[in-house]
Amino acid sequence: MRTTYMAKPNEVERKWHVVDAAGQTLGRLASEVAALIRGKHKPEFTPHVDTGDFVIVINAEKITLTGKKMQQKKYYRHSGYMGGLRITPAYEMLQNTPERMIEIAVHGMLPKTKLGNALKTKLKVYAGATHPHEAQNPQVYELRG
Repeated sequence: MRTTYMAKPNEVERKWHVVDAAGQTLGRLASEVAALIRGKHKPEFTPHVDTGDFVIVINAEKITLTGKKMQQKKYYRHSGYMGGLRITPAYEMLQNTPERMIEIAVHGMLPKTKLGNALKTKLKVYAGATHPHEAQNPQVYELRG
């Protein structure tokens, strides 16, 4: 009789990947990064266990959006107080905090559970081409698109 393999958290081997966002479309990049963070690229993927890898995204300031999204897309956040809604257009977000654009896109593609909150810590995004994670020996990950 065959049984379904379930990965154990202490058996998972984690790797570090570097993804270059220069010239990439935001949504397509975010979906591949989210799959890497969840571990869906591994044969031992288990939905309820953190089997994913760490992902470093560099050159976040060089991300692209298709169509008129740069002018029309808006990011919303609310302080919780009356009149506390802050609306930021995509072009302004790209100028001021491009890392946040990628974080929001990837976090939206992760589960909205305790596991999803733990997975969010495995994403590291940097606006420029340098990052402080050389000690982890990250491998360059080539995107499909």
